[in-house]
Amino acid sequence: QVQMVESGGGLVQAGGSLRLSCTASGLTFDAYAMAWFRQAPGKEREGVSCVTASGISTAYASSVKGRFTISRDNAKNTLYLQMNNLKPEDTAMYYCARLTLNVCSGSWSTVAGPFDFWGQGTQVTVSS
Repeated sequence: QVQMVESGGGLVQAGGSLRLSCTASGLTFDAYAMAWFRQAPGKEREGVSCVTASGISTAYASSVKGRFTISRDNAKNTLYLQMNNLKPEDTAMYYCARLTLNVCSGSWSTVAGPFDFWGQGTQVTVSS
């Protein structure tokens, strides 16, 4: 049974930090790129960041570049998102997703991209 469980969300003041985790089981983790998405109320789900299987290559949405850092620990089947200098506009449900290939280019940042598994999400709320 495939499971992807996000954790680490919560309520934080603007300027604060959070570290999200996504632990996967029942699937091959270390051969595929992984991504973080977020969805705010009334808005479309958008790609936040992507990392290839080795962790060497990454991609970020322009809105988070320089503030967020994606990483992974393949030995623990876990994906991370370190979020610093959080802003109220970062408030959203955050989801992890597994790509069906090992590249972070092209359509990784859209839900229509090559994804096969998604987590249930963890809520991040940033107060001003």
